[in-house]
Amino acid sequence: MDLLSTIKNSNMEHFYPAGWDLKRIDECCSYGPEEVTVAQPFWNEKFRPVACENADAFAVMMGHEIALTIKKAKDCGKKLALIFPVGPMGMYRWAVYFLKEWNVDCRHVTGFNMDEWSDEDGNTLDPNARGSFQNAMMDAFYGPLGELTVPENQRNFATKQFLPHYAEKIEEIRREGGELVTVYGIGRVFHIAFWEPHFAADYKDEAEWRQQTHRFGAKLHPLTIEQNALHSFKSRTTQVPAFANTIGPGLFLKSDKMIGGCDGTYNRDLMWQGMSFWVALRYGPDMWVPASFVPTLPGKLFYIKELGGPLEADCK
Repeated sequence: MDLLSTIKNSNMEHFYPAGWDLKRIDECCSYGPEEVTVAQPFWNEKFRPVACENADAFAVMMGHEIALTIKKAKDCGKKLALIFPVGPMGMYRWAVYFLKEWNVDCRHVTGFNMDEWSDEDGNTLDPNARGSFQNAMMDAFYGPLGELTVPENQRNFATKQFLPHYAEKIEEIRREGGELVTVYGIGRVFHIAFWEPHFAADYKDEAEWRQQTHRFGAKLHPLTIEQNALHSFKSRTTQVPAFANTIGPGLFLKSDKMIGGCDGTYNRDLMWQGMSFWVALRYGPDMWVPASFVPTLPGKLFYIKELGGPLEADCK
């Protein structure tokens, strides 16, 4: 007896996005940790998952990858468009550490925050408000870099002022020989940024879906609300906005490289991100599962090895 056999006529029957194949999702989660790195036919040859022993190792390794990407672009004399998440966050401390140790400045970097809380019309929080992603980036990355930081006029946030211009700014950087790198986490409902799975219903086909560069006031899935209540709002669901501004596949699918992170484990062998991690690896590209496109692009997906499973019930 499980969800697949009991979902009919339950409160869950119409809760999940219409395009999800729950049986396929479950099958993605049936593998063991030794199979995480087994390449699938749809994987890019330059994509690979990277295991991290624990949360501390995860933060160091992912932070090093971000810093090294910035350094390599600097060494090659290239401009770099970096799309930043606010979650995961631990890697920023180490990215700052390495850049300072190497004395690498970020004047060649243009930063783009991938999303921000909003109301239904796309109006965002005060940038200095607790909980705003702009404030979080200032505290975690831009501020601590000090004199090495990204110039203020090269920092872009997902507001009505900046978000509509992301695509043209990134395209200009690439025309000048620069690269686009997206740093990301994977949501409980398999989103990248706040590009939710149910948005797929708004487009006639994948080709149209792929063209979407952003949304204002994107309607968030209830599981996304709860994920953020647990991880950003001390469980206080009533404080989580129901909408957000976000980039779309028209930007992140054009990345020259992606740097991903799955650190969704708790103490006492609890986790929230095992299913999200495995579905990203094994589902196969599908616009109802945005993270399923991650392996089709070059890059590394850092993960705490516990997420590799086995994902089996434990009722101790």
